[in-house]
Amino acid sequence: MLFTRELPGGGYVAIESLPEEAGVHRARVCVERRTDPDRRLGHVPPIIVTLEGASPAELFEQLYRIAVDNVEIARGIMKWQAARRKGLGGETH
Repeated sequence: MLFTRELPGGGYVAIESLPEEAGVHRARVCVERRTDPDRRLGHVPPIIVTLEGASPAELFEQLYRIAVDNVEIARGIMKWQAARRKGLGGETH
């Protein structure tokens, strides 16, 4: 876990580092929406962005801009929900 912050309506947003593969760094933004009635205990929080790059610092900078912006979080959740309805998995960007 690289970063977390509480969301105004409850829950939190987090930036998570993923294992490096063949010199490629990966990280993602996930959103735990504890106020959503459809959430189930033990259910994986929605992943709204996953990025890959050569530098962990570069990835963190890009993901941090999303994680601190409530409008970007809302857009990411809307895209994630739309992708789930279409059966495309749910990650964006």
